[in-house]
Amino acid sequence: MTEFIQHTINGLSLGSIYALVALGYTMVFGVLQLINFAHGEVFMAGAFFGYYMSRFFGLDEHPSFW
Repeated sequence: MTEFIQHTINGLSLGSIYALVALGYTMVFGVLQLINFAHGEVFMAGAFFGYYMSRFFGLDEHPSFW
C-alpha cells in the first residue's frame, strides 16, 4: 500500500511539472503567436541545479532524477 501511495505522489508531482511547462508554452504562444523554445532550456537548467544542490548537501542522487 505504501508503494502505491508513493507512486501516486510521484505521478502527481511529475504531472504538475508537465502542466506548468505546458501552461508556460500556452501563455507565451497565446500572447506572442510564436513558440518560444527557451522553456525547455530553463527546465533543464533547473534540473541540473537541483542535481548539483542535492550532491552539494550530500543527499542521494536518485531523488533529483525522478
